[in-house]
Amino acid sequence: MRQRSLVCLLLALAVTASGCTVQRYWGGSSNTAGSGRASVGLVTKTETNPYFVELRNAAGAAAKAQGADFVALAGQFDGDNDGQVKAIENMVQQGVNTILITPNSSTGVLAAIDRARKAGVLVIALDTATDPESAVDATYATDNVAAGREQGAYVKAALGGIPPKLIMIDGTAGSTVDTYRHNGFLQGIGLADGAPEIAGRDNANGDQSIAQQKMENLLQRSTDINAVYTMNEPTGRGAYAALQARGLAGQVVMGSIDGGCQGVANVRDGLYQATVMQFPRKMAEQGVTAAVEYARTQKKPSGFIDTGSVVITDKPMPGVPSQNTDWGLQNCWGNK
Repeated sequence: MRQRSLVCLLLALAVTASGCTVQRYWGGSSNTAGSGRASVGLVTKTETNPYFVELRNAAGAAAKAQGADFVALAGQFDGDNDGQVKAIENMVQQGVNTILITPNSSTGVLAAIDRARKAGVLVIALDTATDPESAVDATYATDNVAAGREQGAYVKAALGGIPPKLIMIDGTAGSTVDTYRHNGFLQGIGLADGAPEIAGRDNANGDQSIAQQKMENLLQRSTDINAVYTMNEPTGRGAYAALQARGLAGQVVMGSIDGGCQGVANVRDGLYQATVMQFPRKMAEQGVTAAVEYARTQKKPSGFIDTGSVVITDKPMPGVPSQNTDWGLQNCWGNK
């Protein structure tokens, strides 16, 4: 117990000094490489976003169930590449044999990942792919282009042949997930980036308050809209608040992506017509299972493993496969 406490303390001190945040640590010795016992490190984008809380909790539970040591760290804010780099370096120093990471940027942590892999650490991306994907050993994630395409196809079908007059509330500029979902949505609705049907667009960094402000600003330019793209569900809630304040909520078709329990309830309650559910628990559980297998046999997973996505709506559209909110609330992530 003294050794375990000392390892935890040393890791906490190292990460605190580097600007990252320790989430949890439990398990055995500080160096399990080659021992057959898995030591898994998880690096998420932030520690507060409910999606990453779900990912962390699921990974921790899977590690405990499979007898693996586990530590979880996060950057201090969305886009904190330096914090993630320092977290990777600290984990390598502490002797983890697998790192699971949701990279803030598809390219911002590649050098640190390369150093970890050269040190014999298996590196798996969760939720967000690196660029190139070969920078990590494997990726367990939603196909975000496909998820965006599903949202776009739903909005197009719900418009019933009426040409779109679209506002797009994006996420963090330059992030992989934001780019993939944005591009996928445009494919699904059948528009090119910069098309005249796009009445306005802005970035909200996935934040509800920022999304409300950005939507309010865009509506000052024009209220002649009938469709809204939102990058995630907090963005959708912010956009809805701005639309409702102007009496416009009933005239637009709005979609989102995430599949959190609050988001599914939003669909049920009519804030937006549909959301695309993803499955962070599956990503985390499969990543930990791969880590345990690697520690036991040195066998590495490879390539992109799509963990799936499902449209959730109580207003199904022909040609767009979906599930209703009852199903969604049974399969959602986060607090119900």
